[in-house]
Amino acid sequence: MIEYERTASAITEVAPLLVPGLLQTADYARTVMATSQGPEQETRIAMRSSRRDILTSRQAPTFEAILMERALTERIAAPEIMADQLRHVGKIADLPNVTLRIIPSNPGAWTSAHSGQFMLIEFPRAAPIVHLEHLGSAAFLTAPHAVEIYKDAVGNLRDAAMTPEQAKEFVAARANDFEESIP
Repeated sequence: MIEYERTASAITEVAPLLVPGLLQTADYARTVMATSQGPEQETRIAMRSSRRDILTSRQAPTFEAILMERALTERIAAPEIMADQLRHVGKIADLPNVTLRIIPSNPGAWTSAHSGQFMLIEFPRAAPIVHLEHLGSAAFLTAPHAVEIYKDAVGNLRDAAMTPEQAKEFVAARANDFEESIP
């Protein structure tokens, strides 16, 4: 996965329930990876943190995160961790190669994001692939017809999402909400 991200020209990640790995802070990742403990957990967190570096590298791919509102509003960690995570998302969304889109909780209809997380990875000289990740496994789809389904889904999700400017304002407001709930 690290090599695919490193050599990609464009990455689009659809995340209905969690902040995508490339946007996660270490504390948020620690919460998400709570099922593994000890040195293994810290190694996985370090690997995830190092993956983030591709977004600011010299050869950085374009990165588009399409999140459902719930991924940013459901409190899966302490309020201070959630506030910090959302501030981090807002900061990364200011990078010139990053676009943040949010699908409102009530988009008016079912969207393909309701079917689950996926990552569309495009390369300068190779066919695109789709990465699916779940609790205990992951898969890569390479068949052109399968990849095309996900490309079409991304287009439909863009239409259902807030504009990038609205998304940044939404993230900042939710970060403030979490900060205000800190005891």
